[in-house]
Amino acid sequence: MKSKGIAIPYVVWMAIFVVAPLILVVVYAITNRDGSLTAENFASMTQYASVFGRSFLLAFVATVVCILLGYPMAYFLARERGRLRQMATMLIMLPMWMNFLLRTYSWVFLLERNGFFNTLLETVGLPKLDIIDTQAAVVLGMVYNFLPFMVLPIFSVIEKMDHRLIEAAQDLGANSAQVFRRVIFPLSLPGVLSGVTMVFIPSVSTFVISRLLGGGKSLLLGDLIEMQFLGSAYNPHLGSAISLVMMVIVLVCMGVMNRFGEGEGEAVVL
Repeated sequence: MKSKGIAIPYVVWMAIFVVAPLILVVVYAITNRDGSLTAENFASMTQYASVFGRSFLLAFVATVVCILLGYPMAYFLARERGRLRQMATMLIMLPMWMNFLLRTYSWVFLLERNGFFNTLLETVGLPKLDIIDTQAAVVLGMVYNFLPFMVLPIFSVIEKMDHRLIEAAQDLGANSAQVFRRVIFPLSLPGVLSGVTMVFIPSVSTFVISRLLGGGKSLLLGDLIEMQFLGSAYNPHLGSAISLVMMVIVLVCMGVMNRFGEGEGEAVVL
């Protein structure tokens, strides 16, 4: 009975700051300014199909890049020991100690026309690159900010892996590529799926990165929702409808990934 009483503050907190806002989003999404039930808010979203497509495409690209960069980093961290591992972990975690907005602003300074990178290219005799205010800059900002969320779950899974399975596969004649494909990767897949979720969801809903590094030219769902609540095109009902649809799509994607990962965490040694 006492243990249930301890959970009461947490339940109240969740009800006020999680459940209640979700209910308000649903209510606003299915009503108009007069409070009447309507589906007009969802019908109006068809004009923003390109924004949905661009948001999910850039989030997908950023997630794939994070996997390609994060998996080797996580594997390296899990295999190393001692001071080198501590230093590498600190370098990965260090940017997270700084404010998200400041981290993104720093890339504006680095990528702008007369910024650090272009100045360096000009110094060595190479032409300047127009990276800022492009979709490439947005993806770069996503990768930089969310890469640790891909590395850490994979590292946690690989680090706890039973190395006797690897030794058994090697004893059975498996080479390094076969050990990775049949043992290490299947066992690390839960960490990969966790990392995909932790990178994809904030990437598809971000608005600070697209605003600062995209220069407003790459409108994403986060920017569109913010415009409905804080911009000149004030329409919280449409903004709530967009938020609700995006939430449903993200939940479906998470369900598909979790379904895909069922049973994949078992090593196969042939």
